[in-house]
Amino acid sequence: MPPGITTLAADAPELSAANTGFMLICSALVMLMTPGLAFFYGGMVRVKSTLNMLMMSFISLGIVTILWVLYGFSLAFGSDIGSVIGWSGDYVGLSGIGLTELWDGTTIPVYVFAAFQLMFAVLTPALISGALADRVKFTAWALFIVLWVTIVYFPVAHWVWGSGGWLFEMGVIDFAGGTAVHINAGAAALGVIFVIGKRIGFKKDPMRPHSLPLVMLGAALLWFGWFGFNAGSWLGNDDGVGAVMFLNTQVATAAAVLGWLIYEKLRHGSFTTLGAASGAVSGLVAITPAGGSVSPLGAIAVGAIAGVLCAMAVGLKYKFGYDDSLDVVGVHLVGGIIGSVLVGFFATGGVQSDAAGLFYGGGVEQLGKQIVGVVAVLAYSLVVSGLIALVLHKTIGMRVSEDDEISGIDQVEHAETAYDFSGTGGGSVARTTAPATDPTAVPKAKKVDA
Repeated sequence: MPPGITTLAADAPELSAANTGFMLICSALVMLMTPGLAFFYGGMVRVKSTLNMLMMSFISLGIVTILWVLYGFSLAFGSDIGSVIGWSGDYVGLSGIGLTELWDGTTIPVYVFAAFQLMFAVLTPALISGALADRVKFTAWALFIVLWVTIVYFPVAHWVWGSGGWLFEMGVIDFAGGTAVHINAGAAALGVIFVIGKRIGFKKDPMRPHSLPLVMLGAALLWFGWFGFNAGSWLGNDDGVGAVMFLNTQVATAAAVLGWLIYEKLRHGSFTTLGAASGAVSGLVAITPAGGSVSPLGAIAVGAIAGVLCAMAVGLKYKFGYDDSLDVVGVHLVGGIIGSVLVGFFATGGVQSDAAGLFYGGGVEQLGKQIVGVVAVLAYSLVVSGLIALVLHKTIGMRVSEDDEISGIDQVEHAETAYDFSGTGGGSVARTTAPATDPTAVPKAKKVDA
């Protein structure tokens, strides 16, 4: 995604109405992913945290949009400064861009490219929120978003996609955000978790999803929107690369669903809807960096490997004691690493570029580049995100009080509840219990008074 502006001169590309329309649609699809993520996360938490989880995603739409217009686009895609950041005065406030100016090397307007990349910037901090469910002050979260996108996301986007960015110039392949989005968000989540600590009752209370239908709805919206996220990242439809990415997105996701469910059945004895939804997301994450460089057969391998390894990774929080509430680390960090590294094995050299992986005669060169990209983004995001959270935690405080966490963050932070049970009356309900150390175990029902 090289940055820059080219005007409609006689020897320059002409604006393509078809590509422009396609990219506007893709931008809208990526925007839909943030509400989809809100539903996905919202269904996975307990009833008393549902609205807060929805709002933690929705507020990103408001905050990041404004920051992107004011200075974010300039920092991410402006003229390179030292290979680490960008800056262009014409991009500040998006005020110096003409209607007919095209993004360098494409047939779409700069405004369209800015809108498309904006939706990536909105989604990425929202991904972090799933790791922090039940316990973070909403004002602190909003301020964290402001600081995080400014200090972490905008520079990393420049490294990976900006012309002159050091990972871009090195030749690290990240088609649509394995490093800049998923590893970035997953590492940030881990950094913040280390600062704010565990939820009350972690490894003691079940903390099971309150609405699996909401989870499935969110996963479906994410899957749908991800076609715009991935296929749109080629910025046009002129050479078939975007079509390959579209197909690979579907193929890898399907393989990941099957891989996760098979592992789950062998490990825990059941096929769960939560597993199916999580498997789909793991496949979408893994194919995001790799889909423009692998064949459909390679996409099957990427998806299946991600489905199994991410299913294994979500249990690590119980082994190591970090409270990643909704498995952002296990799915997004691990899935992003898998997809980025597997480029070095499965890249055919015949899709987005001629860079070939180890299995296609390319040797270890591309694999080495991919590992450098993974380690650099992971380390930077982990450390800086943790420092941001520490500063906020020591000043305004990141966590709600213990009493507020127990009573429910929805009522405390938003003065609302997700569901009104006032007219339902009493009676008996089935309450499920399951071992806190085994989130995929099939629960046993116990009859209690409501």
